[in-house]
Amino acid sequence: MSTAPTQRAPSSASHTSSVLPAQRAQYEPPWQNTSIIGIAGSSGSGKTSLSLAIINELSLPWVVLMSMDSFYKPLTPEESAAAFRNEYDFDAPEAIDFDVLVEKLRDIKSGKKADIPVYSFEKHARQEHSNTIYSPHVLILEGIFALHDQRVLDLLDLKIFAEADGDLCLSRRLLRDVRERGRDIEGCIKQWFSFVKPNFHRYVEPQRTIADIIVPRGIENKVAISMVSDRVHKTLHTKSKLHQQELRRLGKVSEDAPLSNNVTILQHTNQVRGINTLLMDPDLPREEFIFYFDRLIVMMVEKATERALAFTPCKIDTPVSGRSYQGLHLEGEVSAVVVLRGGSCLETGLKRVIPDCRLGRMLIQTNFRTTEPELHFYKLSEDIAEHKCVMLLDPQMSSGGAALMAVRVLLDHGVREDRIVFVTYSAGKMGLNRLMSVYPDIKVVVCRIVDDLELRWVEVRYLGC
Repeated sequence: MSTAPTQRAPSSASHTSSVLPAQRAQYEPPWQNTSIIGIAGSSGSGKTSLSLAIINELSLPWVVLMSMDSFYKPLTPEESAAAFRNEYDFDAPEAIDFDVLVEKLRDIKSGKKADIPVYSFEKHARQEHSNTIYSPHVLILEGIFALHDQRVLDLLDLKIFAEADGDLCLSRRLLRDVRERGRDIEGCIKQWFSFVKPNFHRYVEPQRTIADIIVPRGIENKVAISMVSDRVHKTLHTKSKLHQQELRRLGKVSEDAPLSNNVTILQHTNQVRGINTLLMDPDLPREEFIFYFDRLIVMMVEKATERALAFTPCKIDTPVSGRSYQGLHLEGEVSAVVVLRGGSCLETGLKRVIPDCRLGRMLIQTNFRTTEPELHFYKLSEDIAEHKCVMLLDPQMSSGGAALMAVRVLLDHGVREDRIVFVTYSAGKMGLNRLMSVYPDIKVVVCRIVDDLELRWVEVRYLGC
C-alpha cells in the first residue's frame, strides 16, 4: 500500500483553513421518528394478512413488518417440556418479553439499528441469529398484544384492531399451526380451549376499546385499508417536507462559514491541473477519461491515508545481508463504502493503493420530485465498527444531503466519527460546510471546489451511461 513516511502529519501538498465550526449542528435523517402502526386481534384474526395488505397498498420501499411472536420469552426446560405437550400458555401477556420489545421499538423510533430476535415455534426457543431492522419510515407491529402494554401504546402513531369471527379464527389457526409449525390437530384444539379462547376475552378483546380503527373482515375491508394508507402517506409527506426544510436550514447556517480544518483540498500541481484539463474536455475519449480519472483517485486515496491512518514503527530484515530497515506498519484495518452508483468510479483507484481493501455499498438516490435523498439499500461489513478507517466514496457532492445520510448510516452501525474519511472528486462549498457543521470530526479529501448545484457528470463519463 502506498503511504506517506510520517504518522498523521499534515502535508504541505494540501490546502486547509484554520477555523473549525463553532458549534455542532443537528441533523435528523428521514427515518428519524419512525411512524409505528400497531395491529392487534385474536389469534387467527388475519393480522398478518391485513398488515401485508396495508404494505401493498402503501407501495413504498421503507415499510417493515415486525411480529410480536419474535419476542416470546426463552423457556426453562420445564416450560419447554410443557410447551411440547401443548400445556404452556403462549397467549398470556407474561409469555411476551415486553421489556426487550419496548427497547427495540424505541431504538427504531429514534432512527437506530435494532437486532430483532428470531423465535422457532417448532423448537419453542429463540434462534442464535437475529434479524436487523434499520431505517424504516413506517413499522407495522402485529401481535395479539400489540395494544396491551402502555409503553408500546406511547410509541404508536396508529392503533388498529383486527376483528374476525371466532370459528374463522380457529380454522385459520389450525391450518397455520399444522402446516407451518409442525403441530397436530388434537394439540391445536387443546391449546385453543385451554388458553387461546379464555385469554382472548381476558386480555385481547379489551384492546378493542383502545384502537383508533376497528377493521372487520380483514383484507376484504378495502375501505379501511385505503384509509390507513392515506393516513400514512399524509404523515410521510409532512415528514419529507420537514426534512427538506432541515436541509435548507443547515445550508443557510453554514453558507458563509470557512472550510473546516478537516477538509483537505488536493494541491493543484501542474500534473493535477493537466489531468483536470483533460477530464473536463468533452471530446476526450471515454477510455482516456477512465485512465486519467483513476490516476487522480490514486492521489486522493493516498492523501486520505496520510490524513486518516496511523502507523507504528517496525523493523524488517532487508535482502541485503546484515541490513535492516526501520519502517512503518499500518495500524488496524481499512475499509471503504461505495455510494452507488457513482462511487464505483473510485474503486479502481482505491484498489491500486489498498489492494485488499474490503468494500461495503449504499444506494442513496435523490427523489427528483422532492430533491430529497433516499436510502434504498446498504450492505456493510459486520465488523465495520472495529475498522480503524472507513473511506466513504462518492465522485461528486453538491448539496451534501446524500453525504449526511451516508455518514449517519455509518455512525448508526458503530463507526466512530473521527474514523470516517469522505473522498470525493468535486464538492460544493455549501455542501461541504453543511456536512462538516453536523459531523465536524470526519475528514474530507476533495480535488475541486465547484458550484453548489453542479450536475453529476463524472459517473456518466466514466460509466458511459
